[in-house]
Amino acid sequence: MWLLKLMLAVAGFYAVIVAVVYVLQSWLIFPAGLAAFGPDLPVGARHVELAAEDGERVVLVRLPARQAPAEPRPLLLGFAGNAWNADALALMLHQLFPEHEVAALHYRGYAPSSGSPSAAALFEDARRAHDHLASDAKAGIVAIGLSIGAAVAADLATARPLRGIVMVTPFDSLRELAAHHYPWLPVRLLLRHRMEAAGSLRDLNVPTAVITAEDDTIVPAARSAPLREAARDLRSHIAIAAGHNDLYGHPDFAGALRASVAAVMRD
Repeated sequence: MWLLKLMLAVAGFYAVIVAVVYVLQSWLIFPAGLAAFGPDLPVGARHVELAAEDGERVVLVRLPARQAPAEPRPLLLGFAGNAWNADALALMLHQLFPEHEVAALHYRGYAPSSGSPSAAALFEDARRAHDHLASDAKAGIVAIGLSIGAAVAADLATARPLRGIVMVTPFDSLRELAAHHYPWLPVRLLLRHRMEAAGSLRDLNVPTAVITAEDDTIVPAARSAPLREAARDLRSHIAIAAGHNDLYGHPDFAGALRASVAAVMRD
């Protein structure tokens, strides 16, 4: 009887853990509170409110080019990692690409946007942001996605015309990535948020560039390699000796991002 009681206790404890993870999964995937504070933006920056169909407010930050280009350049539309502030991403792109107008999306539920984040909401809002920018982007739009933002960029390419997409530390499937990190949980059954970036790329001819971190333990090579293989027009793959989070401070990152954008812009 003691063995049976022990087994029931263990099963009950496991069921509680599964229930807690199921309830908290949106917070684990989209920790909006960690991205609450962004940097001061330069003069000329604008925050544009886009109204969602459900009445929520989605905010897009736009920064004009710092230097007048000799010819029209694609607009760079950034999708941040799940703990990034969109203003910080916009400022980084603004500094690295002075001849491009840049924009970045504050995800649903990430202040100052309202509502609750979800994969479906991020995909929908990315399309809304694209549609707002398209008339001003005479040379097209290049989407730049960091980590989870790479899945948003890939999905956008399935629904809207893009000049190219640049994906930094991307994963092939959120479901498979979650299963990698939590092999002791039935995450494939529990996961409510579906992001299948590799599946999105398989049917696309959009120019694609990928930057990976060789020491990445958050998105390991086993989860980024299938995505590169799925890209039908992979123009560039640059691997940097860094981890997932310290990649952006690596001395090779700025050059890699500039080279990746140049690769997808080539005719």
